[in-house]
Amino acid sequence: MAETATKCVTDSSGTDELSPKVKRVKPDNENGRGEAGHESESENILSGFKTSTVLSDSAREKNIFIHGKLADQDAVVILEKTPIREDTLAEIFSGSRLKLEMRNDIYCTYQLQAPPHLNEIKTTVVCPATEKHVKKYQRQESSLVEETGTDYQSITLPYIQKQSFSVQWVYNILEKKAEAERIVYEDPDPEVGFVLLPDFKWDQKQVDDLYLIAITHQRDIRSLRDLSSEHIPLLQNIFQKGKEAILQRYNLPASKLRIYLHYQPSYYHLHVHFTKLGYEAPGCGVERAHLLADVIQNLQSDPNYYKNRTLYFPLRADDGLLSKFREAGRL
Repeated sequence: MAETATKCVTDSSGTDELSPKVKRVKPDNENGRGEAGHESESENILSGFKTSTVLSDSAREKNIFIHGKLADQDAVVILEKTPIREDTLAEIFSGSRLKLEMRNDIYCTYQLQAPPHLNEIKTTVVCPATEKHVKKYQRQESSLVEETGTDYQSITLPYIQKQSFSVQWVYNILEKKAEAERIVYEDPDPEVGFVLLPDFKWDQKQVDDLYLIAITHQRDIRSLRDLSSEHIPLLQNIFQKGKEAILQRYNLPASKLRIYLHYQPSYYHLHVHFTKLGYEAPGCGVERAHLLADVIQNLQSDPNYYKNRTLYFPLRADDGLLSKFREAGRL
């Protein structure tokens, strides 16, 4: 049976506490280096998980998103097969069992049963999960929205303000109340500073799918739309020091990195994504990702570029913001 690396994700209120009935399982290998740490056995909190429905799954990405109940609370469980690492190949070839399925001339197909510790399933548990979490992971059609600067002020911004999306979990990171041990680098300057830490989508066991997030110490910048020329020093600092920190920690040069912002972002506190070039991370497509180098140059050319620019982004069918654009006759 495959082993699991279990992570707990904050709920919408920003707390990282599970119900007293559900024990928090500390993720393996959170030292940020991708090095093997001490193995620890944890109670299987998923033994009592009751499946309600499969929200979505992907044979290509080898993951599945499941909604159900955990200790009488709504929960979302994400199962994802981890990548095969080059440094494990010798053990896979020598320590696995093979079962022949088909032979035809020079071609053979087998079922390979690898040793348990090389057959992991990365597992993310969101508990308690809200309706927003369930909808987030549910398979849905998307529509491309065209948002002018005026649309942002009259439609998007009022919607964001009314929803009052919690980013307390972000403040917990900045204040070292949570995930302090996962921070790879920090510049504490209140104006241009940031913290850099691994995204939970990355298991930190190989650099092929490297994914880190830089979160700004400034708390009054929601997204790309709030940026002006006064923020260029902040963006340049993230761009330069983020690359240097990744080179030092993971020996990955800047030429191998994709550095970008999302619009719309998944949460409204300015953050920058660092992924390895070649890794097709969620949201790295042209309809949502904006290269940080381009953002800096655009602001150098026009201080209010993103306040006035028409921006395009996808919204899922059940997104409340999509409804607001429809009500305004913008779709």
